[in-house]
Amino acid sequence: MTVDWELFGTEVLRIVVALVLGGSIGLERELRERAAGFRTHILVAVGASAFTLASIYGFQLTAEQAAEGQTYDPSRVAAQIVSGIGFLGAGAIIRHGISVRGLTTAASLWAVAAIGMLSGAGMYGLATATTLLVLVSLAGLRFLEHHIAGTRGQGRVDLHVRFTQEKYGNLSRLIGDLDERHVSVLRLSSDPEDADRRVVHLNLQLPESLGRNELMSIISQDPDTVEVSAD
Repeated sequence: MTVDWELFGTEVLRIVVALVLGGSIGLERELRERAAGFRTHILVAVGASAFTLASIYGFQLTAEQAAEGQTYDPSRVAAQIVSGIGFLGAGAIIRHGISVRGLTTAASLWAVAAIGMLSGAGMYGLATATTLLVLVSLAGLRFLEHHIAGTRGQGRVDLHVRFTQEKYGNLSRLIGDLDERHVSVLRLSSDPEDADRRVVHLNLQLPESLGRNELMSIISQDPDTVEVSAD
């Protein structure tokens, strides 16, 4: 079996382009300390590029098969990449309490798979343009997202509520009380502070009729609450 070194060089170049472009998006995720970071995005891009190359060059018909009227469809492998990347993206999504994290990273993995496919197909210009657009969406538009959140989030506060460990189960009651007062819980996380206490971090959106100090006073009156503080 002879090797077409010119074709081999082209294939390697396409995979390298996918590596560089996918890695640039993965670096942005890595700098933000996301679970799917630099190496994950590189592997997705390189894998998608390799699958695309396999679909283009790995199943070409021989002259005899073509003479018999047989055909092949390289797009079938590409379609399976789109479906398969959904499982990896789902693994990047984490439900923590009532909040969901990882949606942006899952979307970036999906986009990186497309970039790898474009690179594998030799569409360097479109792959590069897609990479730039994804980077702008991830990093460049972050300030706009914060600005929009700020204009409609004048009543947004961060509270830290300390419970005793055995009373931590009553957090659901606290959430219910907040809901009754039309307080929206935007993010929630919790950490064990020591053997006896657990601190719950809440990012809340307050209605115009309720101030931060008033809310802290209401929470502190709960017998299960040890301490309430705000940023």
